[in-house]
Amino acid sequence: MTPGSNPPANEPLTIVIGCDTFPPDINGAARFAERLAAGLARHGHDVHIVASSFDGTHGAFTEIHDGQAMTVHRIKSYRIPQHKTLRYVWPFTLKAKTDEILRQVKPDAVHIQSHLIMGRYLAKSAREQGIRLLATNHIMPENLIKYSVIVPKFLEKTAMKLAWADAGRVLRQADFVTTPTRRAANLLEQAAGVTDVLAISCGIDASKFANATPTTNENPRILFLGRLDYEKHIHNLLKAVAMLPKKLNTQVEIVGDGGERKHLENLALELGISKQVTFLGHISEEELPKAYERATLFAMPSIAELQSIATMEAMASGRPVVAANAMALPHLVHDGDNGYLFEPDDVQEFSEKLRKILTADQAELDRLSENSLHLIQSHDIERTLSIFEGLYRGDQDSDRTSDDNSETYTQAIGLLPEQLHNRVVELRERAKALREAAAELREEVVEDVREKLEDIRDEVKKSAKKTAIKAKKVVKNATERLKNDED
Repeated sequence: MTPGSNPPANEPLTIVIGCDTFPPDINGAARFAERLAAGLARHGHDVHIVASSFDGTHGAFTEIHDGQAMTVHRIKSYRIPQHKTLRYVWPFTLKAKTDEILRQVKPDAVHIQSHLIMGRYLAKSAREQGIRLLATNHIMPENLIKYSVIVPKFLEKTAMKLAWADAGRVLRQADFVTTPTRRAANLLEQAAGVTDVLAISCGIDASKFANATPTTNENPRILFLGRLDYEKHIHNLLKAVAMLPKKLNTQVEIVGDGGERKHLENLALELGISKQVTFLGHISEEELPKAYERATLFAMPSIAELQSIATMEAMASGRPVVAANAMALPHLVHDGDNGYLFEPDDVQEFSEKLRKILTADQAELDRLSENSLHLIQSHDIERTLSIFEGLYRGDQDSDRTSDDNSETYTQAIGLLPEQLHNRVVELRERAKALREAAAELREEVVEDVREKLEDIRDEVKKSAKKTAIKAKKVVKNATERLKNDED
């Protein structure tokens, strides 16, 4: 691309997405980056990911994510000592690497997913090379401070102000700054001093989570899915469950891993609910929809969500949600419509809202379920992809915000009108069929890519074998000549 030019409409783009966290990491930012990249690849674009390595291997590889093959440039990284899964890249040599990657790839746009190490240096490289730069913020300093061992508690507020200011310095370099919700955009503008932040939902392919299983509390089951870290406040979920009537025999499934897992396991034991709580750890993409499907409700007690992809997945599964009235969660959970909100750290209220759903009659469960399915339609991943494609092209006339920012989205629902009810039922059936078809297609694509990779490996082995044979002949001939010279 010529610096400053706009690619023609409908022409495939080359996009570099910079991530400080990317699969196999399991968190909201990593999952958004993966689904964004896969969606763009499905649209025919050439997608390159720049991310940290997750083991000792680094370099450029073809990897399969969400059923799509893409180029992933893995940079050598090191584990953060205070955290179970997060890793960091050595910053002092990173700029030379990001410079070289952009020179080789020649992208139409660079899209960083945070202002931290990877995003910071990719932003510098993009600006110097005249490449259009987008930045999406998924981070709150509150989530980072917890893992710092050098910041005393009494200095945390000061540290957060400095962290927001640092974020602003990096993000202001971008041509477009986005974040998943309007609330998150307002926070970013106020705390980091960034202007004109665009609110674009992370989006979701609802068909992947569609099912025909009605929400039921015959065997009450609560699901939490996410990182098991402090800001998620999962300890409040366990305390709230312990306050529920024993006769309900409520089961809890906790999916994910993190630094708090051992503490949470001990807490469940102390509260006398260890037999009711199952820690599943990480589960496969195939198991993910099934976990939502067997749940009565989804619980999200976190106080630091800029959107919450897991909550969106639960809604796409037709499940009611009980969530903390904090940050962007009220944007997804409309109190009394598709679930209930509770004040953060009010365990008593949390427990009461859980009980309200766990003891509701079937008509009420159906109402909450249908409202979740209705609201999630405004978070369609295809809409998100279309908006970002317009921004990558620099199209001044393209849409700049997702449908969840419309006035109708925030209106109270109550009971869906018959027309909308019928539409939800129809979409649910259609999405279920798409999910089944997509699963079959994904298997075919993965198998095809695997076969191609096997062919490449076979060719490399053959070539290496031929080279080795030639090398042996050369060494043998040289040895014979030396012997003849000695004679």
